[in-house]
Amino acid sequence: MDFGKISIQELEKVDLRLKPDNLFNEQILKNTSKLPLIKVGCPVWSVKEWNGKIYPNNAKTPDLLKLYSQQFNTIELNVTHYQIPSDETIERWLEESTDNFTFCTKFPQVISHDKLLQNTESLTDEFCGQILKLGHKLGLPFLQLAPYFTPRQLPILEKYLKFLPDKLKIAVEFRHEDWFKNEKIWQETLAMLNEMGHATVITDVVGRRDVVHQSLSVPKAFIRWIGNEHPSDYQRIDEWIQRIKGWLEEGLQELWLFVHINENINSPEMATYWIQQLIDQCELKIEAPKFQPKMEQLSLF
Repeated sequence: MDFGKISIQELEKVDLRLKPDNLFNEQILKNTSKLPLIKVGCPVWSVKEWNGKIYPNNAKTPDLLKLYSQQFNTIELNVTHYQIPSDETIERWLEESTDNFTFCTKFPQVISHDKLLQNTESLTDEFCGQILKLGHKLGLPFLQLAPYFTPRQLPILEKYLKFLPDKLKIAVEFRHEDWFKNEKIWQETLAMLNEMGHATVITDVVGRRDVVHQSLSVPKAFIRWIGNEHPSDYQRIDEWIQRIKGWLEEGLQELWLFVHINENINSPEMATYWIQQLIDQCELKIEAPKFQPKMEQLSLF
């Protein structure tokens, strides 16, 4: 992910501390005895360097989704950003993944970036119809707004979200900096998402701290965390764990966490650190990836 990417020299000058929670969070986090849904994954399943790490040494491409789904319980599915999946593809995903696995499908860029959500009824119907065929394996789809989609286009976003099938709840990622500069507009946006039952995406990238907005519109946290293969990664995760722990205590119902790091070669290690901290600090029951026995794990960074 190149969005918000900066050099290590610049990184060391950035204040990486998380912002305080948005006040809107108090309206939607309510203590509940319901066990939270916890989903942790990566943005890809096909990385050759994972052979001999979390995959067998001789793992072949056709087997990688099955192997990945045995290690993680979800995936940030970016392939749907570029192509609406066919029936054959949907069937293959369903057959090759474990029963509790979920796909968090990304809305097509032709809808979000090329057409800016306008005159996309046919495309949206097609996309939604296809991903709904995933059934119980459909996770929380997400709509990444174009970096040039501004608050002036909020009515367009609202109209688009109202067009979606009632049973399809999604998360929305905002990238233009003006969304976060005007508190009144941002609160109105959160209220609109809340009314429709849609979540926000929180993107933790070091070069754009405004998009780490700490705002929940529903009791679901959808976090895209981007590491830098730098010691500060662990400090950032540790702070996040304490924030998530607080949210869970206050009534967070779902956590969707996706771990990005450069070419994703070391994503399994970083995801494992995330999961282990969630287990230790939040007392959650999550399965961590199992590394191949012969692999000697080296300390990162």
